[in-house]
Amino acid sequence: MPKPVVLQVGALPEWDETPLAEVFDLVRHIVATGETADFATVGPHIRGIATRGTLGADSALIAACPNLEIVAVYGVGFDAVDLDACRARGIRVTNTPDVLTGDVADFGVAMMLAHARGLASGEAWVRNGNWAAKGVHPLQRRVQGKRAGILGLGRIGRAVARRLAAFDMTVSYSDLSPQPDTPGWRFVPDPVGLAADVDFLVLTLSASEATRGIVGRDVLAALGPEGMLVNISRASVVDEDALIAALSDGTLGAAALDVFEGEPNLDPRFLDLPNVLLQPHQASGTVETRRDMGRLMRANLTAHFAGEPLPTPVL
Repeated sequence: MPKPVVLQVGALPEWDETPLAEVFDLVRHIVATGETADFATVGPHIRGIATRGTLGADSALIAACPNLEIVAVYGVGFDAVDLDACRARGIRVTNTPDVLTGDVADFGVAMMLAHARGLASGEAWVRNGNWAAKGVHPLQRRVQGKRAGILGLGRIGRAVARRLAAFDMTVSYSDLSPQPDTPGWRFVPDPVGLAADVDFLVLTLSASEATRGIVGRDVLAALGPEGMLVNISRASVVDEDALIAALSDGTLGAAALDVFEGEPNLDPRFLDLPNVLLQPHQASGTVETRRDMGRLMRANLTAHFAGEPLPTPVL
């Protein structure tokens, strides 16, 4: 029996691509390197798509695969997949939740600590000779004991909240409604109210049309000139023009960002801002998590073509 034809969208680590190619007839579609599939030839044969979370599968890609049965996302976010197109054709969609929760939460806390305590500027102070020439590095900001806000109390939001509570921080959160099992965490119904009541606002909400630009000028102004925004969600949940303006004029004190519109080609205005920590979308970027993500993506594809229940279905 021939192997199911699966389209690989975006590069994958060798330890994920090799076992994927062993089980499926793999067609690579890596736009960034110019290795693109000839859909006129292979499109009708493609039954599955294995895609990175940031690349997804838009309506044009789905339409180019008339016999598509499943889109398996290598990541937790599936906002780049046209779910309406998938629903209309009965195409299954899966993602890889849970396996990256801990690493993403760790990274969000690490960014917050690094930026608040000036780790990047402190290292530069040593390397460029300022320590010897100018003396003590400028004082930075305390984290322990401060007020933390979590916008979106899903798996990752809860993991962040638990870590911040260990720093003796008071934790508040906003979500669609008050959530169960929140040990002393205070529910605030709206993002503006949450931002006004915290020192650090961590974004862990899902990206969707409903959450697009939810962090705008009003939220940033409420967070204020002493506040810090930390984004380990998706860039779309933040109004980037408003964020850059707030960081530039001092309306917002600082930001630590792992996600950007149009990444990796982020808005160049970010590069000139001294009060923002920039990271290359690497919150889940550990060897352990990437291996777990690959295994779960393959498990979803394998289950589908074997007619078995999907481990982590979205649709």
